[in-house]
Amino acid sequence: MAEAKKCIGNLKLRIPGGKATAGPPVGSTLGQWGLNMMDFINPFNEQTKEFMGKNVIVHIKVYEDRTFDWTCLGQPVDDLIREKTKIQKGSGKPNLEKVGKISRADLEEIAKVKMDQLNAVDLDGAVKIVAGTARSMGVEVEG
Repeated sequence: MAEAKKCIGNLKLRIPGGKATAGPPVGSTLGQWGLNMMDFINPFNEQTKEFMGKNVIVHIKVYEDRTFDWTCLGQPVDDLIREKTKIQKGSGKPNLEKVGKISRADLEEIAKVKMDQLNAVDLDGAVKIVAGTARSMGVEVEG
């Protein structure tokens, strides 16, 4: 049985889907760990074509022998909320200034997409997590 590789780094990046390049943030981050950027960039761009132009979250595990593996978590919840409410950014004072409204149906849609990454047992719990994110952005939750 092969010995498990020792993980020496966990990286989290927010990269535009299908548009990773050797420049920052990808190049500078992977370069620090001595990794071959093209081994990441080409498969990443191929796998994230459907997210073209939208930010996606990527987790990269770096191992002692300078190999790595990565998983793409899709779009961040806050981006999905901004898309649904058609706002540019969240409120600087979310408890005082509201910037938009979101319906329960929209929250459920987002929760279904992100279900496997949220710390929730069922859809209702996932909706509550997404609603909390919306409220913290100054988006009013309806229903």
